[in-house]
Amino acid sequence: MLTTHPVESVSPTDDGYRASVPALRSEWRAAFLADPHAQAFHSPEWVDAVCATGGFEDASRLYETRDGRLLVLPMVRRRHLGGVLSSQASMPPDWGIGGVLSRDPVRPEDLSAICADLARQRGVLRTFIRPSARTGPLWAEVEAPGLKATPRLCHVLDLEGGFETVWGQRYSKTARRYVRKAEKAGVIVERDDTGARLPEYFRLVEDSVERWAGQQHEPLLLSRWRARRRQTVEKMQALAAAVPGRFRLYLAIWEGQPVAGSVVYRATGTRATSGAMIKDLAGPVAANYLLESTAIEDACAAGSTHYDLGESGSSGGLAMYKTRFGARPEPYRSLVIERLPLTEADRALRTAVKRVIGFRDATPDPSTSSDG
Repeated sequence: MLTTHPVESVSPTDDGYRASVPALRSEWRAAFLADPHAQAFHSPEWVDAVCATGGFEDASRLYETRDGRLLVLPMVRRRHLGGVLSSQASMPPDWGIGGVLSRDPVRPEDLSAICADLARQRGVLRTFIRPSARTGPLWAEVEAPGLKATPRLCHVLDLEGGFETVWGQRYSKTARRYVRKAEKAGVIVERDDTGARLPEYFRLVEDSVERWAGQQHEPLLLSRWRARRRQTVEKMQALAAAVPGRFRLYLAIWEGQPVAGSVVYRATGTRATSGAMIKDLAGPVAANYLLESTAIEDACAAGSTHYDLGESGSSGGLAMYKTRFGARPEPYRSLVIERLPLTEADRALRTAVKRVIGFRDATPDPSTSSDG
């Protein structure tokens, strides 16, 4: 059930747009259902859950263009110093994907006008925008005062034609062979749509965290702390409950125990957000291939137009794994608008910490993709 949010303000922007804060739920809902790039994270229910679980406020904005088109920016805000200053994001790291939704065509100049309006807001230290990868070309040339861009890369699979077409024409021979290998080995995939089995999944996460701590020369306690800051059982269960019918946990079972898991959210587009595995058990039986293929087949059956396999970063191995399913690279940018060099300061601090602990970047395996 949606919460009622009265509009706080309606004001014109310097570019002739009309902004309403927070966004009207009726228009937001219409945009979410009609936008060809919509993901579960763009829904009003998701934003309500992020606010309730993460201590944010709804800061969504509805823009009306001069020609009557309506654009929605799902966004949340966190206040600092007693509310004098704030930061806002669409969406915050580890809380999903943001960007602009519309049932009408969206133009690059619309996005520039929106970013310019955000840059003019008083008392906002930082605005972070992470759009969906498929809208990357629209955001590629956005300019605004104080705007900084970070290159990102996802791999996205086109689901047009249904699973039979995807399997026969887009999967590589290698992917099909590994899926059959997992089936022959006795791997089965079980589904959970409620979050009840997330504790089992987090046992796989713990194994992945320990493995990566060793490979990256990172203290295990620090690795565990970072993992728990990103995701907890309680957080993921709350988000799953907020979007019934859109959350799904997949568990690959081999010889009676979970050996790999993946979390996806479904809407017009389906996105895999995180994964984990016991590598020594899942790898030899190709459990991840059957796990991924099952999620792709379900996305086709649910009517999703595309399946986003998540962030790929600079990992050639992870990119190769995703392209075996027919996914194509989708470069895009996350954007930050800020008045002070906070991004540079944060990057410098992280670099210094890595240098002190002797951190080594390692090539991620298919189980460790994670939004954030």
